[in-house]
Order: sequence, then structure tokens, then C-alpha cells
Amino acid sequence: MTSDNAADSKISAEALTLHRSLLTLDSHIDIPWPDRDDAFLDTPRRHVDFPKMKRGHLTAGCFVAYIPQGTVDAEGHKAAQAQTIGMLEAINAHMQGTREGLTARICQTAAEIETAFRDNVLAVVPGVENGYGMGEDISLLARFRDLGARYVTLTHNGHNALADSGQPDRRLGDAETRHGGLSALGREAIAEMNRLGLLVDISHTSRDTMLQAAEVSSVPVVATHACVRALCDHPRNLDDAQLDALKACGGLIQITAVSGFLRPRAELGGRRATVSEYMDHLDYVVRRLGPEYVGISSDFDGGGQLDGWENAAGSPALTAELMRRGYDRSEIAAFWGGNFLRLLEKADREACR
Repeated sequence: MTSDNAADSKISAEALTLHRSLLTLDSHIDIPWPDRDDAFLDTPRRHVDFPKMKRGHLTAGCFVAYIPQGTVDAEGHKAAQAQTIGMLEAINAHMQGTREGLTARICQTAAEIETAFRDNVLAVVPGVENGYGMGEDISLLARFRDLGARYVTLTHNGHNALADSGQPDRRLGDAETRHGGLSALGREAIAEMNRLGLLVDISHTSRDTMLQAAEVSSVPVVATHACVRALCDHPRNLDDAQLDALKACGGLIQITAVSGFLRPRAELGGRRATVSEYMDHLDYVVRRLGPEYVGISSDFDGGGQLDGWENAAGSPALTAELMRRGYDRSEIAAFWGGNFLRLLEKADREACR
């Protein structure tokens, strides 16, 4: 608690007041696994738990069932499918209700997230990271949606049955490409995701996969945790043509707090990237595309952490930096969740359930 208060003391009263008035959503948070049912406790092992969210006025978070890439075969798919379902069930079982004086609620729509904010309740939005979790069984996407998931990240590190990753896994025998972008199954999966109201997350995908997904999806695609390649040449980041494709389809990039995606590692020299360096990426997207195409994510508990944003309790630092850069309240509110909620609403309008 002391370190949180010390961090707040460096932030102006004006910035704190603004931050505490906003609906603030982090679009990508990993849950520790195996689950220990400790989200309601202030625990050192988590960068995001409900006490830290309350202290940092982080009012909503997308908590994901992350599945590392394994072998693309029946055995690998069976294990990934079971773990994905298990993680989503754990989110539903352990990350809602009232405990320790805190209340959290699973929210599946923009309206539900906004209602939770008005009720002073933390909003938990489930997601799935890595389409490997469905294997080759498209019917599992409906199961993910029934368990509250609002997006599926098509790939992680390593190609899967749906698409090529931006980072082939040589340990799994990956060539540079497997499908040339999306597979036929991947295209079918995107159509089913559109039907179900699941957002298509193109974080981690190859350039070809991302551009093809943006073209074939009837709903704007989102990079829930990515950065700008022009500022840091990393295969996880989006280049200018990809950013332009996002704008063309009405999509969104949520800048993520992973140091190695924000600055080249040689320039970091072993240190973490700063909040200012993080906001350089957000600024770049605003200048190129406009303020409606960018937002905020952390990848906390999945590798994200900044100097100045070490955990969810430090979230006011981002609002303070945005104010310092001259953004107004409406723009900051859009970055902190308004843009992401707009995509959820679009997905729900297009869904055919």
C-alpha cells in the first residue's frame, strides 16, 4: 500500500480526479495458472488482483485463458481444449461475487460493463488467447462464448491450425509460414466468431494473417495487446500498412506494456520501458489514424510491466501522462475503454445468435 500511495503522490490532484471519474478498461490481462482462487486478495504473485484494481481505479479488465502453443495434432488439441475450458470455468467460478469487501461481476456486453461501473462493481470480461485452444473443433467457439469470452486471439507464438503466427516456434518445427496467413479452417473460424459476437484478436499473428483477417471479418478486428513497428522493429508489432488496414476496417490497436515491444532491447539496456515511452506508441497511432483507433492494455501477468506502471494500482500514471501530452477528457476516456466498448457493441449488432 505504501508504494501505491507514494506513486499517487507524484500525480496531480487534477489527474487523479479525472482518472477516478473514468471507466477504465485494460483489454489484456493473463490469469495465473493453475488457478489459486486469489483474485480477491492482494497477493504479490499477481500484478492484477481486485484490491490493486480498486486502488488504481482500474474498473474493468479482460482476463484471458492463455494457452501456449503446442503440437498441432489430436493429442495437443485435446489438452489445449481441456485447459481453455478449465481456465474459462475458473474465471467464472472465482472472479465474480462479493468477498473481502470487494464485488466483481462477469460482464459480456458494453452495457453490462457500463452498468458495473455505475454500480461501483469491478467488471471482468473473459477472453481466450490462442485459437489453438479450439483445436480443429469450431463448435468450441460457442462454448467459449457461453462461458463469457468476448474475443479469441487467433495465434500465439507458433503456427496453429487456424493461422500463421508472427513468431514461428522452431522448437515445434515451424517453417516461416504454414498456411500463407489464414487457413481454410481459420476463415471458417472467423465467420463463426462474427456470428457469435466474438471479436477477432490479431495480436501475435503474422502480417499476412492480420491483413487477411481484417479483410474477411465482417466485424472490425482488434489487436488487444500490440505496439507500433515503426517505433520498435519487432514481429509482434504492427507496421504502417497494418495500422492503415485497421483503420480501413474500423478496428483498434490496444498498446501493450511489454518493454521489448516498446523499445529495442539494445536501447533498453536491461531496464523497463517507461510510461512516457509507452505513450509514444499511442501518440503515433493517434497521429496516423486518429484517436478512435487506439486504446490501453497491460499484458500484466503475461510479461507486461513498465517503470511507473508496475501493477494495476499504478494505473493513474497513464492518465497523468495523457493529460501532460494535451489529450482532453473525451480522448482519454476513449483510450481507456470507450473505443473497445464500441467494438463490443459492433460485434453484438452483427452477431446472429
